[in-house]
This record gives sequence, C-alpha cells and structure tokens, in this order.
Amino acid sequence: MTFHILTLFPEMFSGTLHSSMLGRAEEKGILKFNIVDIRDFSGNKHNRVDDSPYGGGRGMVMQAPPVYDAYKSATKNSASKPHTIHMSPKGKPFTQKRAIELSKMDEILILCGHYEGIDQRVIDEIVDEEISIGDFVLTGGEIPAMAVIDAISRMIDGVLSNEESFTDESHFSGLLEYPHYTRPPVFMGREVPDVLLSGDHAKIDAWRRKQSLLLTKEKRPDMYALNEAEYELELNPPPKKSRRKKKSQ
Repeated sequence: MTFHILTLFPEMFSGTLHSSMLGRAEEKGILKFNIVDIRDFSGNKHNRVDDSPYGGGRGMVMQAPPVYDAYKSATKNSASKPHTIHMSPKGKPFTQKRAIELSKMDEILILCGHYEGIDQRVIDEIVDEEISIGDFVLTGGEIPAMAVIDAISRMIDGVLSNEESFTDESHFSGLLEYPHYTRPPVFMGREVPDVLLSGDHAKIDAWRRKQSLLLTKEKRPDMYALNEAEYELELNPPPKKSRRKKKSQ
C-alpha cells in the first residue's frame, strides 16, 4: 500500500509514520509513504499558498493551483488515479468498516487542509471522498490523516503480527473489546477475575464474550441497538425445558 500525503506541515508526519508498527511495516516494504509539501508548489518566493476568500469573511483559503500541482507531482508515477481522500469536518464519519474497505486498495492519497479550508474547485477536481474523524474541528487535517492511515494500515496483511491482533478488538466485530489483565494478580486490592486464572479456555471465551456485550450495552448503546435482540438473547438465554419421565402404568 502506498500513501501519498499532501500537507503544509510534512514534519508532523515524520515521527508517526516512521516508528512503531507503521515504521516496521515500512521497513518490510508493506507500506510506502510519499509526503508532499504543498508549499513547494506555491509559485512565489514567499511560499504562500493561501488568499482571502471571495465574498469576504474571516480567515484565509488554500488556493487551488498549488494543491493541484502537488497532487500531479505526487501521482506522476501512479498507474491509475489513487483513491483521494480529503480530511474534512464535513466528511462522512470514519468507521472500522471503512478502514477495512480502504485497506484493499493499492494507493491512497490524503489531502490535508488548513486555514478556513481549500478552494472548492480543486476538491471537486481531484477528491473521491471526504472523511471526518468526529464532530469537532481541528487546526488542520494532519492529525486526522495520521489516525486514518494507522487504522487502514493495521488491516493490511503483514502489518500486525497475526490476525488475532485485530479480530478481537473494539469495533471490528461490532462490539467493544473485553477488559484485559496481566501481572501482578493483585493491584491496589483489585484482583484478576478468577475465570482468567482457571485455564479453562471455553469458560474464558464465554466470559470475554459476555464482557464485550455488557460493555457495549453500557458504553455504546447505539452499537448495541443494531443487534439488540440477538445480544439480549445471549445475555439472557431462555431457561431450558426439563423433560419429565412418564410414570409407568
């Protein structure tokens, strides 16, 4: 997977993309990062890429030509148009489902805006979808872009050590993840649940499943409601009917 990133602040990505899980995947050749500084295409000695908005109003707007030229430079060696994402509070909410879908692609380009936004004409020209990571506004698209790249990358084969690293995690199966415990067995008077020390893997799996259901019901009722009838049946199964033996005559 190749990620092209168009940004005014390329230095923001250096620590995140080249360390930990992403850095190891880059060293293996599983991931490639092409970070392009939009200011390099400003066309003026001051590297200015913004101007005042038509129609008046506060703030500045990123100009279309530098963004488009940066896009053309980033994709000059691409066999086809990379799927292009604009990080925007106006975009569709990002989900685990969308991360899995995007992980199947070969190339993704992410456009990071700043100031009051980007000239709509270049968005209309190059962008395939707009994505938001939540109902709030940040200074720019860089931090959301890092979150999206991380979420997509960990769904790609070979990035994580094994499939179990993500199949039990929150949101992957539609439920929140169960709680985790490790040594010491007692901390601040709080003990590890006995079932986790039992060695009975069937009981452990059942406990974890129940905890996921209860946590989702408590913390994310919106998620729980999507399959509420099924989940309630798991938590409260009907009593088994006892079979009475007929008395012999």
